[in-house]
Amino acid sequence: MSSSSPIVKQLEEIEAATGDGTLELGRGKKLRVTSLDKVYFPELGTTKGDLMRYYAAMAPAILPAIKDRPLVLKRYPDGVAGPSFFQQNAGDAIPEHVRTARVTTESGQPAERIVGGDLLTLLYTVQIGTISVHAWQTRTRHLEFADTSTIDLDPGEDVPFGDVVALAVKIRGVLATLKLQAGIKTSGSSGLHIVLPLPPGTTFVESSELATAIASRVAEEQPKRATVERSIKDRPAGTIYVDAQQNAEGKSVVAAYSVRARSKATVSAPIAWTDLRPGLRLAQFTIETMPVRVRRIGDIWGAAMKRRNSRRALDALLGGL
Repeated sequence: MSSSSPIVKQLEEIEAATGDGTLELGRGKKLRVTSLDKVYFPELGTTKGDLMRYYAAMAPAILPAIKDRPLVLKRYPDGVAGPSFFQQNAGDAIPEHVRTARVTTESGQPAERIVGGDLLTLLYTVQIGTISVHAWQTRTRHLEFADTSTIDLDPGEDVPFGDVVALAVKIRGVLATLKLQAGIKTSGSSGLHIVLPLPPGTTFVESSELATAIASRVAEEQPKRATVERSIKDRPAGTIYVDAQQNAEGKSVVAAYSVRARSKATVSAPIAWTDLRPGLRLAQFTIETMPVRVRRIGDIWGAAMKRRNSRRALDALLGGL
């Protein structure tokens, strides 16, 4: 969907009028939207309407990434400068056509969750104040299996982003040695996410063990740059936390192309491994620049996630644990 799509134009017209209105999404689907003129990113003057138009324009890329995935919402009803809170359950007042599914949560209890996959549902999450889209690493048709495993490179405050880039280059070498494939994206915050697409039938235990094994190997090979120490106060100065802890059942990770609740409206941006150069900057990828980037290079995340790892490669690593 381009920035000149009918949905984007409707949103522009509603914001220019009163800020409140009804969005017509076709096939009888409608969504009531309000306060589109409310400023969500004060430093930039970016409004709730701008955020909603970003997600509408980016729908062809982000919807496949979150399709059939239970979502976890962190809501900012007054924008990034206001209070925020997490919402996991779908709630009682869900508009018609918003996608939901009954799932089993980490606690083992059933719950109704909002599920990604269509534009109305995505825009509804923005309507209620969601900025970042976080999704489970599984899909509703096979909730008992993981389909991705994520390693989060989380630098300490004293670590320049260039060091994170350099560590990611080393990790690419480790993955090549292990005959493993992965996509890479910025976290949109301070680090990078390395995401391994998994073969069908991979359990969450296997997904966690895979990420942990890679993280441990990286920390052993790069002790001055990487650590697997969870406690911030116990991490060696200048190191990057190689976090493999988000791969258990029910855990969520920020989705590719999601806007982050940061003052500059940065985005969790898929990049190519060849983009890992000293000049790479998180500030390159924002709500303003990403639609242009995706129109130019296409959906590189979708392409990366289609290159699933083989069961043989997983077994070769996990069998040695």
